[in-house]
Amino acid sequence: IFWINFIREIIFLSVIVLGLGGNFFLFVKHVHLFVMGPKKKPIDLILIHLAFTNTMTLCAGVISYIISAFHPSDFLHNISCKTIIYVERVARGLSICTTCLLSVVQAITVSPRTTFWRKLKPRTAWDVVPCLLFLWILNFGISYNLLYSFKAVSSMNKSEITSYIHYCYFLPSKEIVKWLFLTLMALRDVIFQSVMGWSSGHMALHLYKHHKQVFYLQSSRSPRSFNPEIRATQRTLILMTCFLFFYWADFIFSFYIGFTLTKNSAILHMKIFLEYGYASLSPFMLIGR
Repeated sequence: IFWINFIREIIFLSVIVLGLGGNFFLFVKHVHLFVMGPKKKPIDLILIHLAFTNTMTLCAGVISYIISAFHPSDFLHNISCKTIIYVERVARGLSICTTCLLSVVQAITVSPRTTFWRKLKPRTAWDVVPCLLFLWILNFGISYNLLYSFKAVSSMNKSEITSYIHYCYFLPSKEIVKWLFLTLMALRDVIFQSVMGWSSGHMALHLYKHHKQVFYLQSSRSPRSFNPEIRATQRTLILMTCFLFFYWADFIFSFYIGFTLTKNSAILHMKIFLEYGYASLSPFMLIGR
């Protein structure tokens, strides 16, 4: 058991450190492009925001790990428990919403100039600022109940409640409140991921049509010359699949844990991997893209 737990901790810390490095690189790269570039591009601001929200998620995980290892006073324990889980949930919501916004802006950008969607293209980076502010307000509201739903292990009677993660306990709440916030979270995930899936599919379809057009007009050339279009389409589909897999798997595990208040350590550790795995992997996919 000791070695199993040790290996889990090593994997957990490796995923977090790798993710922090990737997100830091993505953040610095696009801050440099945003500040030094002649034109403030909306895509740079969105990627900066995405890297920042992913970093929030990973930092919350690191702080949670450190606090659970060193066991501070009951007061700090309780405050940190509420704050970290709240920040983590808000960051998770912001990450999926920002990813959706990124996908939509990219889909609008590659749309033909004659289409209605092209008229919605943000002209400057400041055009997306109201959208980002709205996403913050939305996710603060949806995750608000978490401030009252968790308490530190050290300040509770273990016979009364069931553990959630590391050093926090989930407090039983009224059914109507629990279902209300679970429904809001589910609606947010379904709506934003559906829009993200549609926009990514639209972009992939447009790139495929573009490739066929170019191949038809220049049929004398080898198909090997058009690999960039094919690679761009493949990367779009892989990125979309990655987002959908991590978020739906994380949502299913979160729903199950929240509904059953399970103590199963394997499920809890799988939940942690899915949550931090996406935040760690996505910057490398975006850098490569």
